[in-house]
Amino acid sequence: MILLLDTSTPDCSLKLVENDTVLVDDTWHADRELAEKIFTYLHKKMSSVGKDWSDISGIGMFQGPGSFTGLRIGATVVNTLAHTQHIPVVGVSGDDWRRHALDRLENNEDDKIILPDYGRPARITSPRK
Repeated sequence: MILLLDTSTPDCSLKLVENDTVLVDDTWHADRELAEKIFTYLHKKMSSVGKDWSDISGIGMFQGPGSFTGLRIGATVVNTLAHTQHIPVVGVSGDDWRRHALDRLENNEDDKIILPDYGRPARITSPRK
């Protein structure tokens, strides 16, 4: 099963695909709860179709541009899953990113680690205190 994840906006999207069949195609308004609830959300969606972490054979992530925090959290999640499960992970951008990610995984590509693409340098503000 391939996990496709986009955390670039407050509305995160998840697609689980197995043998060209879409098992889950969902959007979650994570907003400020992304870091706290993403693993619970992923597990719940996989469980709803009788799958668990060990069923993931590859991961595709929308790597940006988008929200600094959302992309950073998403990249951390997919990099951790790929590393612990010993599965390939690819990062892609563009309108047809899901199809491109599936094609790359089908061609046995593996980025090993995803780095977010924020579309511009990060805007880091000065501490308030």
